[in-house]
Amino acid sequence: MTTIHLRPELPGDAPAIEAVTVAAFEHAQHSSHTEQFIVRALRERGQLAVSLVAMERRTEVDGDLDGEVQGIEQIAGHVAISPVTVDPAPAGGWYGLGPISVLPSCQGKSIGAQLMRQALAQLRALPGTVGCVLLGEPAYYTRFGFRAEPALVLPGVPPEYFMALAFTGPVPAGTVQYSDAFEAKA
Repeated sequence: MTTIHLRPELPGDAPAIEAVTVAAFEHAQHSSHTEQFIVRALRERGQLAVSLVAMERRTEVDGDLDGEVQGIEQIAGHVAISPVTVDPAPAGGWYGLGPISVLPSCQGKSIGAQLMRQALAQLRALPGTVGCVLLGEPAYYTRFGFRAEPALVLPGVPPEYFMALAFTGPVPAGTVQYSDAFEAKA
């Protein structure tokens, strides 16, 4: 039997999160293959406003006569949310979701959707949060309320893949800037 539960990142989780992130993006077509370095840099700079892991627990019965039950637990997914700026800026309160990673062997089990829903719920609960942006596949992320907003841009990316979700008020017009951690290469 396999169960999934979500929890905040703990101090000892960094190596497993890095392994999940590398595996998740290994064959991704539109990846810089630096996502693990981005998460590490965000962590080191104290810029992870939300950092959740999906824990997969598999329970197996030993084939011996004693029928001993063994539990195996691993990090199967991770999501990071960090502050972004919008220029010309409202007073703040905007965040960027990503990277979000799920082990290839665990994809298709709704782990990514669970991480999305919980991360957005935790983000909404942070004082002063206004909204969230992300860069991703519209066919997947629109089901969580994200929409391409022509007046809100991330330079250098196709506008249909850059989406926003306002929690309060309208989506601002302007240019979004992610943390310098997104330039991390090692």
